[in-house]
Amino acid sequence: MSYDRIFNFSAGPSMLPVSVLEKARDEILNYQGSGMSVMEMSHRSKVYDNIIKEAEALLREVMSIPDNYKVLFVQGGASLQFAAVPMNLMKTGKADYIVTGQFSGKAYKEAQKYGEINLAATTKDENFARIPRQEELKLNPDADYVHICFNNTIFGTKWDYIPDTGDVPLVADMSSCILSEPIDVSKFGVIYAGAQKNVAPAGLTIVIVREDLLREDLPDYVPTICNYSVMAANDSMYNTPPCYPIYICKLVLEWIKELGGLEKIKEINSGKAALLYNCLENSKLFTNPNAKECRSMMNVTFRAEDDEINAKFVKEATAAGMSNLKGHRSVGGMRASIYNAMPVEGVEKLVEFIEKFESENV
Repeated sequence: MSYDRIFNFSAGPSMLPVSVLEKARDEILNYQGSGMSVMEMSHRSKVYDNIIKEAEALLREVMSIPDNYKVLFVQGGASLQFAAVPMNLMKTGKADYIVTGQFSGKAYKEAQKYGEINLAATTKDENFARIPRQEELKLNPDADYVHICFNNTIFGTKWDYIPDTGDVPLVADMSSCILSEPIDVSKFGVIYAGAQKNVAPAGLTIVIVREDLLREDLPDYVPTICNYSVMAANDSMYNTPPCYPIYICKLVLEWIKELGGLEKIKEINSGKAALLYNCLENSKLFTNPNAKECRSMMNVTFRAEDDEINAKFVKEATAAGMSNLKGHRSVGGMRASIYNAMPVEGVEKLVEFIEKFESENV
């Protein structure tokens, strides 16, 4: 069936797999004989209890999450986790933050409300065009945790290695790269991610936390809704969870599993990124500013020197059925977000358009 869908290169909320949307469409009025939509049913019902448990089980399977980690389905986006992380993990009142883009910068600023925060490294003076190397990290061995943003949506860079933080737990915001490739969860104390890039509609946040980091002795000022221990003890059901996004998350995880898991997803994503980056490397009009070793597989930034040309490109691309290619206002130029659900055909069409546009404007 043809849906007249465009190729949506939005940084988020972003594309969902068509087969997932079709399944949700087919079940929207009557989920598996329940006589109601998932959007209508009680989160305390047996049928919904099965949905959330299946979603967690699939996430554990697909990501190979060890048994000593809790999976939490919460609300508030990654931005709420900027506060929840220090509130849950700070004991000595010290933490290390590595700032490699806008969102790690926001997390760093938020954490300063709760303790003594060390800026362990940043590439801000290089316009975040690369990820700092291990030897550049000024880590405090007495810190309660080290925080990074694994993929930088706005600037188009990604950590190409997992930093060695010794015995200090590593915390990673993986909002824009979760489920894009296999990751060794055991290397992290906490992983959190807003779901609206690769997982589900906006409204769901996933938190994966190692059990030894759960605490019963949090300060009184910590809101119960931000308490990892309480949320874990209640199986993410302390309050009404984001029911429908969790259901879509389950469908997306089924889709990933059917494709062949994260190894297959990485193979597809690597191919899409290589196709686009190769085009940009051969371009006489557009450039990508980032160091090759840490270029994002999810968010590809590029620009021409002339801002009028950039604006023309975005306008004509939109008319050609490729939306949301305008770069973030802090960076300018263009940004193609090619998350899991972006088909290879979408990247191929973009490459063809870049080459055609260049031939007409150089």
